Amino acid sequence: MISQHLQDKLALLPDQPGCYIMKDENGKILYVGKAKVLKNRVRSYFHGVHDNKTTRLVSHIRDFEFIVTGSEKEALLLEINLIKKHTPPFNIMFMDDKSYPYIVISKDPCFTVRVSRQVKNKKDTYYGPYPSAQSAYEIVRLINQIFPIRKCKNMPKQPCLYYHMHQCLGYCFKEIDNKVNEENRKAIRRFLDGDAKEIIDDLTKQMQQASDELRFERAKEIYDLIQAIEHVIEKQTIDFKDRASRDVFGWYEDKGYISFQGFFIRKGKLLERTLSIEPIYEDTMEAFVSYIVQYYQKNIVPSEILVPEGTPVEVLEEALDTRVHIPKRGEKKKLVDLVIKNAKEAHDQKFQLVFRKDKELEMANQHLSRIFHAKIETVEMFDNSHISGAYNVSGLVVFENGKPDKSQYRHYKLDGYVSDLDSMKEVIYRRYFRLLKEGKPMPDLLLVDGGALQINAAKEIKEMLDLDLRIAGLVKDDKHSTRALIDENLNEISLNKEDPLFFLLTRMQDEVHRFAISYHRKLRSKGMTQSMLDTVSGIGEKRKKQLLKHFKSMKQIRLASVEQLSEVLPQDVALSLYQRLHEDDKQSIIPLKESENG
Repeated sequence: MISQHLQDKLALLPDQPGCYIMKDENGKILYVGKAKVLKNRVRSYFHGVHDNKTTRLVSHIRDFEFIVTGSEKEALLLEINLIKKHTPPFNIMFMDDKSYPYIVISKDPCFTVRVSRQVKNKKDTYYGPYPSAQSAYEIVRLINQIFPIRKCKNMPKQPCLYYHMHQCLGYCFKEIDNKVNEENRKAIRRFLDGDAKEIIDDLTKQMQQASDELRFERAKEIYDLIQAIEHVIEKQTIDFKDRASRDVFGWYEDKGYISFQGFFIRKGKLLERTLSIEPIYEDTMEAFVSYIVQYYQKNIVPSEILVPEGTPVEVLEEALDTRVHIPKRGEKKKLVDLVIKNAKEAHDQKFQLVFRKDKELEMANQHLSRIFHAKIETVEMFDNSHISGAYNVSGLVVFENGKPDKSQYRHYKLDGYVSDLDSMKEVIYRRYFRLLKEGKPMPDLLLVDGGALQINAAKEIKEMLDLDLRIAGLVKDDKHSTRALIDENLNEISLNKEDPLFFLLTRMQDEVHRFAISYHRKLRSKGMTQSMLDTVSGIGEKRKKQLLKHFKSMKQIRLASVEQLSEVLPQDVALSLYQRLHEDDKQSIIPLKESENG
């Protein structure tokens, strides 16, 4: 139930853009978010059905604050700053110590070419980013080997080895014609833009000359250098004839996680890509926008950014001061689709590949068997779902040898809500009392989603029914992600996130939550249909059935116009129903449809 304190604060939320700050009972900041309309966004957390992760966030909220801003752009930038300052555990954090390397050509006449992870001087020329530092250093090494430019950071008092190797013009002891410097600078820029033909042709001539003069070791050195240049150039495939600099972003969401993918294109070349897979507790598009803005806090903004359909380009353009475009067709659209495809493939590889491989499933089950010193084949797991105690239900999923056995899945309508622990006791009792009564085998393991309290509640039913049943719980970290198992004696068994067992347990959690919440929504929709239609004069059981047969769902009935409702009902009844369905639109804080996160 929502506390009176929260209800009072929800009623005072303004109809304006801004940031909101969610806090726990100790005043610790849990989550920072932004909103175009604070009233609507903050209220959505406390009403409707949410996914598993968001539900966990909401369960810890005891207070919130908000800051009104002048625009959505200001809200977005303030959100980024607040996240950086407070590092809330439920926020997606992209601004860690990792930053991408750039190749920098310094502005001074006797310039240097180096790798840098910080954009310090805007007058310098930056190439990148290069997610692979090895690649960036390899290119810089080649440049310094090919071109006789300054190598030293601080000028020495006398010529160094590079001068005697003809890899430096001797900036430390003599003045170099500025035209020579600029010619080298232009040639290096062409090289970084992917044009190495002139360099390779010149080196080929040098190689041939060395060979003719029987200097075979030198010829071999030049040959290796040519191969290295071609290798670097091959990795940078030309994608666009306009040779523009642009970044392309996409995302894919599934199983409570979101995968972000970014392609970096500079001077028409696809340099590299970045990938981030994070748990998500917020609206997908809001997370995507935050990801892009956070990325450019430490990286150079290109002349164009390409994003998928549905992205709020105006907000991004205002925040980043560059062109943000949603391509509809052509090569740019194909590139956005490719980024999304890569995000999905990366996501699937992380979360689904393990379940396609029998060997890894076997490994996961063997790991469980070792933990509990018994053969574990059948695992059962429950999850409860309700809205403030209403439509209290539970779902049961069964996994056999690591694979879901949907024929054994079960739904339960629970008695009046008292607490989550009481609901869990009820469904466990009902499940295993029936198995005992029908003489059916017990599972090898019962998993509960929680720690000591949940374990002890399950043990209470086990002792009551004298069950031969192993029980284990799933322990969460401070971000409420699974980190360990806990046995009946409350001993923790740590989990490696790269272990097949971790993915198996994650799959079970996601599956049972999906199953429970789908049943909850079905009942809620049915209850809404009955309750709403029962309040309209002229609608009885017969007309209820006619409406549902015609419109298929309560959602479609609510979306229908008076004219469309009149196809099933008399016009006056249709008008009354339409008014009843929409009378709370402007004043109610509880939406009739699913919340954005539900």
